[in-house]
Amino acid sequence: MLNRFLYVMPKLFITVFALLAMVAFSGAKASDVSNDDQSLDLALQDLKKQVLALNRDLFILEEELMFPTNTQLAVFLSMDIGEFFKLDAVTVSVDKREVASHLYTDRQLDALLRGGVQRLYLGNIKLGEHEIVAVFTGRGPNDRDYRRATSFTFNKSSEAKKLELLIEDSTRLYQPEFSVVEWN
Repeated sequence: MLNRFLYVMPKLFITVFALLAMVAFSGAKASDVSNDDQSLDLALQDLKKQVLALNRDLFILEEELMFPTNTQLAVFLSMDIGEFFKLDAVTVSVDKREVASHLYTDRQLDALLRGGVQRLYLGNIKLGEHEIVAVFTGRGPNDRDYRRATSFTFNKSSEAKKLELLIEDSTRLYQPEFSVVEWN
């Protein structure tokens, strides 16, 4: 990981320096109208693409440094149908310590109902056994206040752990069901 950092940083400085040089060069050429304007625009566009790619690499590197895979826990939320439950809020606790909570807008709910998946939490935990508890608040059947929780015990190994909080409609029971699913 440190090698990757040492590889990316010089590229970043070179790209930023080149971008500054291009801006200074374009300012000097602004008074001269020539055929080099098109080539300068193409060079600037290419440089912008390189900066965006470098920014993406730096973001990935930052995530790897802050959340190494041997301690990483990611928690996601998804919904299926949503006929029997309208989500208002969710609170997530790991080992009796609240790590995430979120209040939902109609637009966010619409995105979840269309198949979206929201990352609720990304953090570090120790190896070993842990318990996650998710509390869901919203409007249930017959438009009544509804508050339910689900818990899940999992074992954190040296690999990154990804868990999904899943809200599904049970047409058999005419109730929402809440579960936690481990991603492999």
